[in-house]
Amino acid sequence: MRYLLFTLLILLSINTQAQIDEGINRQIPVQPPQLMPAQVESGDTVLLVNLSPVYVYPGLIFKNKREERYYWRLVRDVKLCLPLAGIVSSTLIETAEYMETLPDDKAREKHLKQMQRDLIRDYEPTLRKMSYSQGKILLKLIVRECDSSPYDIIAAYMGYFAANFWQGVARLFTADLKTDYNPADDQTDQLIERIVIMVEQGML
Repeated sequence: MRYLLFTLLILLSINTQAQIDEGINRQIPVQPPQLMPAQVESGDTVLLVNLSPVYVYPGLIFKNKREERYYWRLVRDVKLCLPLAGIVSSTLIETAEYMETLPDDKAREKHLKQMQRDLIRDYEPTLRKMSYSQGKILLKLIVRECDSSPYDIIAAYMGYFAANFWQGVARLFTADLKTDYNPADDQTDQLIERIVIMVEQGML
């Protein structure tokens, strides 16, 4: 995770420095004012703004210290895994869009192999440091972000033979690539969903 943050900071600093360098000898164009939708009510002009949903949860009551420690470990693990699940989702979207532009299966296979090497190079150090429980949470969050199980994702891009092979490997580590994510019925998934929403809202 520290590696990912360090890389992002470098990219941001390069981008910011490039903007500063370009701005030294370039006049910044003046942006025209943006119009906001509004309506008149009883003589007053009222702005119309679409707000994202805000979720409010009641405070948790823990039965004992062990249950409380479990919750805060889960918060820590979700915070660790959520950015990685988001990266998986965005990478899949970009890959699917790019694959459509490639001329044939040979070019698509070459691109997938290169993408696999790049992902291993970039994220293997982070994944190696994760515990089994964190790995299971990551699988659940991938299902949440991608609306598809890791097994189905591997099958779609690499075929069912590869998917079954990696499912067998995952089983050796008591993991399941066919895992599901069902906050409506599963108590653990409900807690994970609550934590994810609170993290996304800046409450955790």
